[in-house]
Amino acid sequence: MSRPPTAAQRRVIDAAEPVTGRLRGTQAQLAALVERGLAFRHPRPPHDHFLTPAGHRVRDAEPAREQQAAPAARAEGVFAARTGGEEEPAGPGSARLREVRGAWEGLLELRRMTGRDGAVDRPCDWERTHLVQAAALALEAAGHRPAGPDPDGPGYRVRATAQPEAVAVREPDPAALRCCAATLEGAGWQVSAHGEPRTGEKYLLASPRRA
Repeated sequence: MSRPPTAAQRRVIDAAEPVTGRLRGTQAQLAALVERGLAFRHPRPPHDHFLTPAGHRVRDAEPAREQQAAPAARAEGVFAARTGGEEEPAGPGSARLREVRGAWEGLLELRRMTGRDGAVDRPCDWERTHLVQAAALALEAAGHRPAGPDPDGPGYRVRATAQPEAVAVREPDPAALRCCAATLEGAGWQVSAHGEPRTGEKYLLASPRRA
């Protein structure tokens, strides 16, 4: 891409659905994004447009801009997977369950559309650049309970690590931790169990599987 997107095109990119990258805009705007390699037109009806991996990178390329937009996004109800430790952890309400189910189905569709062979058993580029959110979504979609604000309370916590393609998953209940491992493996992640040298606390390291 030789030229940056115009302001109007940038607004279309920024307004894409968080997980699937589905775009809304005029036909001229969408066609221009396709020409620049930032979007593609789905071959099946209704022929919606979606961000390509390059389009996702453009949207995620300005951390300061994302931080400024975050309060507005939360106010508008943009979906975010629960990573554990939130002040207001999600309850099992039907509205939240529908949101999680819809986000997971959208992620599987993104895998199908962007994978070389249309498979949905391997994480896509979006997941590799949003490791914590992707792993948390897989866990929440499978029915695991995110931890609340109590640091010693039950529930999973997904956190970034110093490793570039791995997240740490902690859960004080050993049986629940094993279930988290099984869920992530079934969702296309490589998982290994570890223990803290000083405390012996068990945790998981999870990375998106490539093949």
